[in-house]
Amino acid sequence: MHHLFNRLVVIIRSHIDQVSWQAVVITTLLHMLLIWWLLVLVGEQALTPLSTYFYYYVVTTSTVGYGDFSASTELGRWIVAILQIPFGLALFGVLLGKTGQTVTYLIRRAMTGDKSFAHINNHIIIFGWHDTRTKKMIDYILADQKRLDRRILLAVTEQMEHPFLANPHVDFARLSSFTDIDELKRVAIERADKIIIDGQDDDQTFTTALRISKLVNEHCHISAHFDDETKIEMLLEHCHNVECSSAKSAEILVRSMQDPGSSRVQEELLSTLHGDTQFSLPIPKGVQAMTFGNLFHHFKQSHDAILLGVAHNLSAQDMDLNPPLDYVVSEGDILHYIAVERVLSNEVDWPALVK
Repeated sequence: MHHLFNRLVVIIRSHIDQVSWQAVVITTLLHMLLIWWLLVLVGEQALTPLSTYFYYYVVTTSTVGYGDFSASTELGRWIVAILQIPFGLALFGVLLGKTGQTVTYLIRRAMTGDKSFAHINNHIIIFGWHDTRTKKMIDYILADQKRLDRRILLAVTEQMEHPFLANPHVDFARLSSFTDIDELKRVAIERADKIIIDGQDDDQTFTTALRISKLVNEHCHISAHFDDETKIEMLLEHCHNVECSSAKSAEILVRSMQDPGSSRVQEELLSTLHGDTQFSLPIPKGVQAMTFGNLFHHFKQSHDAILLGVAHNLSAQDMDLNPPLDYVVSEGDILHYIAVERVLSNEVDWPALVK
């Protein structure tokens, strides 16, 4: 008996799977219209106003049955007993089954990374997965309380499920390749605002950066991490919109040996989780030229921030660190500074800095 019941459930589920949403909706609407028309014919005037009928139909067909509305004529009761409740209940069951199936499908797609994100804009994409490092990157991004609110999309090639399913700020996409154009369209590569490339190895990072550098919009900034610094030199020959970083372990070891505490300074400047952190701020268009000295004193007095230097593009290839006080800074330049929290452009009194 138990085997027969399970077999029946499997058969019903298979039939529900084959029925489309369009068929379920159309059949339900036709059933509602048929019952309404029959109730009008037999004179059920209390049930046939549209607002009342919709409420009555849902309550009765779902077998909730509050009893505040019911058929009053003999023919009306026969219509309800023979046509409305049996067929309506079957449709209601199919509707619940399709709803459960759809919800399960959507959750499953989100977990497995099969969902398409081609519709999103101004998002952050992280290419690559590392057990501890990727989680830290996301923690650092979200710790910036004054950051522009962007979706974070983690893209991987590994066979894995969504590692941040409980985090509402992080989406997940599993791609067959980081260089396939159709797969990159699925993560809306052409509309991304920020990209981090941290591949399984330097070769994957190199090919990914080389591929997407020509696909992103002109305002998108790409950051790529390498272990081999020779890869950085090769990449920058072809991709000028990529900012590359490498593991500076030798340099940090020497600095901490010569000047004890240097490694702690580096750690503090890079982390948004506690203490002062390094930030950047582009000078908006329309702001007149000013001196670095005026900016330096204003940032310290008004925002308790210390200016470190000035860059002239997003990748900061020609950055001027600690320039003289009479150094001229203009619109489009990017200020790099350290502060407890980010300073937004609208928080700076730009006109007061021009003399």
